[in-house]
Amino acid sequence: MKKAAAPPETPRAKGGESQKITINLVPIDLGQIDLLVEEGFYSNRTDLIRTAIRNQLALHAQVLQETVTRRALVLGMQHFSRQDLEAVRTARERLDIQVLGLASIAADVSPELARATIGSVAVLGAFHATPAVKTALADRIR
Repeated sequence: MKKAAAPPETPRAKGGESQKITINLVPIDLGQIDLLVEEGFYSNRTDLIRTAIRNQLALHAQVLQETVTRRALVLGMQHFSRQDLEAVRTARERLDIQVLGLASIAADVSPELARATIGSVAVLGAFHATPAVKTALADRIR
């Protein structure tokens, strides 16, 4: 199988594309966050949480980069158009999609084309595709 070609690195998506997560905190932690917000250290709870996450990611940046390289992950965003996948099918190849960030498959890609051209999908982050394509690839998504 052929690895999906890596586009230029884009560590953080521009344009505000984000995913919502939910976390549970004990009341004392939440109260301390609220106190820091009240004291003006952060504009709101989300600002503190984002800052804390970015600080932890920066702390582990070297390990993250080494792991991305070792696992041959595409870092950033990778989009597959219908034309991209038709070219893969014409070449009689299959893609192994491995992305840390966002992987997306165009809305006009049929489930049949996706199954014929994509051998596996491993995404750490977000995977955008039509429900029909996700269903067609369900046994190949790790």
